[in-house]
Amino acid sequence: MSAIDGLPPLREVIARHDLRAKKQLGQNFLLDLNLTARIARAAGDLTACDVLEIGPGPGGLTRGLLAEGARHVLAIEKDARAIPALDEIAAHYPGRLTVIHGDALTVDPLAHLTPPIRIAANLPYNIGTELLVGWLTPPDWPPFWESLTLMFQREVAQRIVARPGSKDYGRLALLAQWRCEAKIMLTLPPQAFVPAPKVESAVVHLTALPRPRYPAYPQVLSEISFAAFNQRRKMLRAALRGVHPQIETLLAEVGIPPTARAEEIELERFCALARAVQAARGA
Repeated sequence: MSAIDGLPPLREVIARHDLRAKKQLGQNFLLDLNLTARIARAAGDLTACDVLEIGPGPGGLTRGLLAEGARHVLAIEKDARAIPALDEIAAHYPGRLTVIHGDALTVDPLAHLTPPIRIAANLPYNIGTELLVGWLTPPDWPPFWESLTLMFQREVAQRIVARPGSKDYGRLALLAQWRCEAKIMLTLPPQAFVPAPKVESAVVHLTALPRPRYPAYPQVLSEISFAAFNQRRKMLRAALRGVHPQIETLLAEVGIPPTARAEEIELERFCALARAVQAARGA
């Protein structure tokens, strides 16, 4: 990649800017530019898209996205130490990279992006799940983004694509598969990162569906899935007692046995329950 974009190797960039990864920021840097290019390609054809990147660090994936032809990249980075390195990339790609020093949980990216928009990121481990849930549960659909190409710990990636009845099936699978097609694109060993994490990582690609698979109220479905899977060993009538006082009646109404456990229930039934709860609250 250095031969392609003419920029220095990432190890040199990290040394020059003293960018040692900070555990408190959830940082693990991917230095192999061949791998960052593969991740960029997993996001699809970017030539007509703006791309939102969270936590670019020294800019390995940023360089991959730009080299693969992204129309424009918005990189949001909380670590001030990384800004000079990212500014060097911006200077190399005039007008195609905007860098914002800020917290991805509070920055509104839409003021800096033009549709169509895709999101691609090696997410900081400490905020990755929170960001994903936020992207999956806006009140209106389709969302502002077309697809998400995200790196997680492998166990998190497996939870996103899991099927009912499996040990990994839970809230992330429910919310992701309700509105998206989700698949794991590649896995990466710990040795690919600096510092090396204790677990493997995986890249998940989620494509937004034109409409959800089944009708449901996002806020209610999110609430039910949180309560159900937060106490997954409990029967649903107990786990969901705080959702509605007549939860046992509502479970029966949508064909869910009250003695069932969350991991046994498929997406369609959860959506039906969300509609029933909303209707009961409205009544």
